[in-house]
Amino acid sequence: MLLDRLATRERVDFRVEKSWQAEVARSGDLLLCKPLTYMNLSGQAVRPLSQFYKIEPSQVLVILDDMALPLGKLRFRTNGSAGGHNGLASVIEHFGTPAVPRLRIGIGGAERGVVDHVLGRFALEEQPAVEQSLDRALEAIDCARTRGLEAAMNAYN
Repeated sequence: MLLDRLATRERVDFRVEKSWQAEVARSGDLLLCKPLTYMNLSGQAVRPLSQFYKIEPSQVLVILDDMALPLGKLRFRTNGSAGGHNGLASVIEHFGTPAVPRLRIGIGGAERGVVDHVLGRFALEEQPAVEQSLDRALEAIDCARTRGLEAAMNAYN
């Protein structure tokens, strides 16, 4: 959802890039990637794409959902473990380093099954919090791009 908003704001469209197993959009120095692999295999798309464009792991920002965070809570990290998120684990494994910046976006705990919670739609009463979270996440990404990750961490964590 966040990448779609970012692409709309940047006035770029995603297109399928079979060689990267991803949907890719580019606006200047901003390269957006939505892996088409299973989430648990995200690194198979992210790593080859970053290699081709000579993007270091420290220049990548992985955006992921996090059930351990309350709905709408943001948390930047410059490195660390995958924290149980299999998609991030795949990216870390394929880069060979945990030093891959990430922005976790809280989706709250599962009141129904985990798969239904992660893949399902947000409830109507959650929509205002989701919208606010996405707006705030866009601001946070802008901050990280212009002022650096440390500044974004201080302002948005």
